Amino acid sequence: MRLTPTAWAKLVFLRDYGPTEVGGFGITTSDHLLQIDDVMLVRQRCTETFVAFDDESVAEFFENQIDAHLRPEQFARIWIHTHPADSAEPSPTDHETFERVFGHCDWAVMLILARNDSTHAELHWRQEGPVRLPMDVLVDSGEPFPESDFAAWEEEYVASVQRLSTHSLDLDDSLDAKSHSLHDPFEPPCPDITPPFQTHPDTP
Repeated sequence: MRLTPTAWAKLVFLRDYGPTEVGGFGITTSDHLLQIDDVMLVRQRCTETFVAFDDESVAEFFENQIDAHLRPEQFARIWIHTHPADSAEPSPTDHETFERVFGHCDWAVMLILARNDSTHAELHWRQEGPVRLPMDVLVDSGEPFPESDFAAWEEEYVASVQRLSTHSLDLDDSLDAKSHSLHDPFEPPCPDITPPFQTHPDTP
């Protein structure tokens, strides 16, 4: 898995801007599907151990990418989130969420960035599988890339991320009317995706 220096800088910025987890999607070009050129957020509610995407925001994101003439494999195959602590290892719920939401895709990637810059990436391949493959994460400066735009990244973060304290969030009831779904009137990139889209460690 490769990221352009700008995509890496943005991901680090989003990780460090607040104390919570943050989630989004990796954006690629059609000829480099495993190189992330941008990281894009959707509206979400977050704590230090939890991310819940807003269903309407995800639908809007998908529509906007389709309108921009991107194919689903360019914007809906790489799920990214951060860990505020120093471990990038996925929790059991990270694995469960990834399998449930992306399990019907022909392929998908989960990428996690922790506070100390440690990473975890794995590719799930469904054709003649399923197969789960660990991936190295590299910052690739071999392709042209734009400069950092901290003001725009801050604006995207502020518009997308709603911080919640862990004590104010009942994880069992956190997604009531806004339980996350990737369904939309256009054909979804991965059929039969079901809500909720959330991550948090297993709790007693």
